[in-house]
Amino acid sequence: MPWSDYERLRFERHENGVLLITLDRPDKYNAADERMHTEMARVWRDVSADPQTRVAVVTGAGRAFSAGGDLAMVERMAGDHDRVSHMLTEMSDLVYNMVDCAKPIVSAINGVAVGAGLVVALLADISVCAEDARLGDGHVRLGVAAGDHAAMVWPLLAGMAKARYHLLTGEMVDGAEAERIGLVSRAVPREQVLDEAMRVARTLATGPQQAIRLTRRALNNWLKAAGPVFDQSAAYEMLTFMGPDVLEGLAALREKREPRFPSASREG
Repeated sequence: MPWSDYERLRFERHENGVLLITLDRPDKYNAADERMHTEMARVWRDVSADPQTRVAVVTGAGRAFSAGGDLAMVERMAGDHDRVSHMLTEMSDLVYNMVDCAKPIVSAINGVAVGAGLVVALLADISVCAEDARLGDGHVRLGVAAGDHAAMVWPLLAGMAKARYHLLTGEMVDGAEAERIGLVSRAVPREQVLDEAMRVARTLATGPQQAIRLTRRALNNWLKAAGPVFDQSAAYEMLTFMGPDVLEGLAALREKREPRFPSASREG
């Protein structure tokens, strides 16, 4: 498989067909620039087609899983129709390529996970999270609709009440709370995250492969049934990238202050 073609992802083969994938941009807390976002969308097709891989484990280099979208990339997207259109396609590829991957995926959430990183963390079949990791969907705080995956996945995992609360406020949760509300499969001390994820992966890799893969395929029909919700939310996110609020959201993030969204200063 063409693993050498990847620049932002690192690959290690382990026994029993376990492939460890590391988001590898630690100096930026594994924030996704255009290259990493493209690779995160593409890699699941390659995993699915790789005859040597039975299970994929995905984690982040350093202390973060992924700090979401690189702010410079987000800034380049704002108001740019061509970039926004391309991202809409790539967002869909990321979600549906994970859902359609023939092999089980385990996420080892070793630190903060937001934005595109949270897509990968939560769409994994089994998610092992550090108890002190911070997880959240901050789209509304940026001034754009929650699109990546959240409207599709959060209600299924945590229920509608929690989904509404966290997606409308942008408030984050730690790993222990994420396990309590059902957002992740397991929460363990940070130093145990990768070991536990690899243990789960070995269990899957040495189990009955057809039974596991077909069970996964059946369960993912819940996600496919919510596909229209995802498609709509993704389009809404990209629509809001064409408006003025996202520029204020970006400025507030860079200046580390509370945003003053133009839409909140108007009546109605």
